[in-house]
Amino acid sequence: MSSHVITPGPYRATKLWNEVTRLFRAGMPLRKHRQNFRHYSSCFTASAAVDWLHQLLCSNSNFGPDVTRQQTVQLLKKFLKNHVIEDVKGRWGTEDLEDSNTLYRFPSTSPLKPIPCPAPASSSIKKRSSFRDKEGFFKFRSFKKHEKESLENVDPALQAQQDGEKQPLEEQETQRRELTVDDEQDIWRDITLTHLQRILGVASFYEVLDPRCVNPQNIIHNMTKVNKHGVVTLDDKNNDLPHWVLSAMKSLANWPKYDSAQPSYPGFERDVFKTVSDYFYSLPQPLLTYELYELFINVLGVLQPQCERVAIEALQLCTLLLPPALRRKLQLLMRMMSRISQNVDMPRLHPAIGTRTLMVHTFSGCVLGSAEECDLDELLATRLVSFLMDHQQNILSVPEYLLSAISDHIQYLRTVQIPIDSVSNTDGGDPVCAPVPIYAFCHQISSAEFEEQKLASSQKAMEELLEILLTDQNISEKDRRKKLKQFQKQYPDIYRCRFPSSDKETKTDDKPKIKPPLLNIKKTKAFSIRT
Repeated sequence: MSSHVITPGPYRATKLWNEVTRLFRAGMPLRKHRQNFRHYSSCFTASAAVDWLHQLLCSNSNFGPDVTRQQTVQLLKKFLKNHVIEDVKGRWGTEDLEDSNTLYRFPSTSPLKPIPCPAPASSSIKKRSSFRDKEGFFKFRSFKKHEKESLENVDPALQAQQDGEKQPLEEQETQRRELTVDDEQDIWRDITLTHLQRILGVASFYEVLDPRCVNPQNIIHNMTKVNKHGVVTLDDKNNDLPHWVLSAMKSLANWPKYDSAQPSYPGFERDVFKTVSDYFYSLPQPLLTYELYELFINVLGVLQPQCERVAIEALQLCTLLLPPALRRKLQLLMRMMSRISQNVDMPRLHPAIGTRTLMVHTFSGCVLGSAEECDLDELLATRLVSFLMDHQQNILSVPEYLLSAISDHIQYLRTVQIPIDSVSNTDGGDPVCAPVPIYAFCHQISSAEFEEQKLASSQKAMEELLEILLTDQNISEKDRRKKLKQFQKQYPDIYRCRFPSSDKETKTDDKPKIKPPLLNIKKTKAFSIRT
């Protein structure tokens, strides 16, 4: 059965639901069954549906092999509730499906969920203006035809000076102001979102991320206030994990090297593990927040084996948008989960489930979730948490390249400053920031033009060399005449242009020269009988 990866974009969870539903209805084998002395055609048992759907989910690139059989049963229960399936008597709307021989069938109506239509462009909600919305900030400006042929690595200061010479004198004398704190915060947000947008390959964040919920102070805090281990430090310790939770997490992460003062009894590690899980499920919202749910769901589109590096970079930027307190909790939780799953000395925390699988399925619900009930939350969260746990050291570290890019851009804007006239706007939004200098590749020219430019450049360099030979006072007259003669021999055209009076000499040189007489021919000796 053909399936395809649901690429990042709006309403990705709904699209995934429709994809699984389509594959399930098209591929699930239907047979004739007998139950209670009656025959039912085109139906299937719940156990057979669990077997087939579980295999589908594990082999589907949108979900992966971490899907368990119990999760498949939960999904079938939601199928029954949403009328994707019904029992052979036509009943649906409940979640009492079990992994048994109960018979079910597909209804005649379409179970696909409608994709919401995009909202009109003129929304009643007024967007907060930012540098990105202003002219040219971090987006490609529309150049005129003659402006497109810009050279590579143009000096911004030189270019600004040239532009300033073209402007009227009144505009050059306008007052300029310094970069404000609000300006710098907008730069942190806009550059981070621009990098993230390019990594995900989406045209815009419409219906994926609301920029109003992105607090630039969170990004600044998460990138600048970290300890030597890369974990976020908090200014207000009241937002930190309680001491007893930190102690429990440390004892599990360092098992069996825990505090000797703690009690030790059979099953103690299971009680500690339950204490930690109960605390995280008691939080008012998941660690990745409800506001960023759609963004993280879209990152799942790049969780492919061939795109592992891209997925790590995308999650690295997404987690920077979290409030510092939640990012710190996520860092400590992922470190604990990773250490526990790799600790061979850790006793089994569940009699039937492996340690790694237990870690993923226990904490997936408290890491990712939607404010509105989503039918695929559990499956999607499992895959995301599994990837987070395996790559937590890279994902939850500070991206140095982004920190350097933001610092360099702020330093550049402080150098060029900002005209005060450009900050006046009617909507009372943020001031306009000086646009990022645009660098383009060299304009490609033909081979004939290249040869012409090469000749002109070389000729100019030789002319400068000739002038140096003529004017350099450190060269003796004897050496000067010698070098000039060599120059005239090597570059006669350039020498002739500099000394037109030497044309007559060069013309005489062109006449054929008479060969000198053969004076050195030895006479042959006369033949002698004596010799």
